[in-house]
Amino acid sequence: MYKLYARVMEMKDRVEEEVKKMAVKNKISCEIARAIAEDLGVTYETVGKTADRLKVKITNCQLGCF
Repeated sequence: MYKLYARVMEMKDRVEEEVKKMAVKNKISCEIARAIAEDLGVTYETVGKTADRLKVKITNCQLGCF
């Protein structure tokens, strides 16, 4: 169980790092947010919640995912 928890936490850290890295003036586009999710193999919701937690706004939403 500990290994699973460690992997989940590592993935959360990776998502957070990517959102921070791609944000400009605390904003990222929907296209970038979707690319982060797809590249890391996580849900759009995970990226969206991470962005919310970091106070990063997702702009130019194309599909209403965020």
